[in-house]
Amino acid sequence: MTKEMNSPKNKILDQQQVLQKIKRMAYEIYEQNYQETDIYLAGIPESGYLFAQILKKELEKITPINIHLFSIIVDKKDPLSNDIQLDTNPEQLENKTVIIADDVMNTGKTFFYALKPLLSIPLKKLQTAVLVNRSHTVYPVAVNFSGYELATILTEHIEVDLSEGKECVYLF
Repeated sequence: MTKEMNSPKNKILDQQQVLQKIKRMAYEIYEQNYQETDIYLAGIPESGYLFAQILKKELEKITPINIHLFSIIVDKKDPLSNDIQLDTNPEQLENKTVIIADDVMNTGKTFFYALKPLLSIPLKKLQTAVLVNRSHTVYPVAVNFSGYELATILTEHIEVDLSEGKECVYLF
């Protein structure tokens, strides 16, 4: 067994805390984008897309802005192994605000490569949102909206469960 499997998981955010942080992030996004008519949330599968879905629901509760959701399909382990794809028509994004969402920001590698298909589209604004920012940034990607900042050591791991009714974050 690996060390990870033997390590006990410590819950660092419970369901109420996770949902509260996402709600706060929705207000921050609205405050910074209140003049927009449309915002496109780009979730990175799997947990990043679930996070974007919850964030979309919270935004729709507080703003008249049209919130659109799509995926950026990228292999997190080996982003250069396959083409990085958008599951929406890129023309819809032209001159719009796009927010890339993922559950955890570690080195910034996933975000860095997720930007690739967006670089050829003239966007109005591009922002990032993460539920947990570990602050081990190696790639030049800044986090605009962060639910929880957590200083960890490199050997520690974060696990996010965004299953409905079970939302929580673990450190192990």
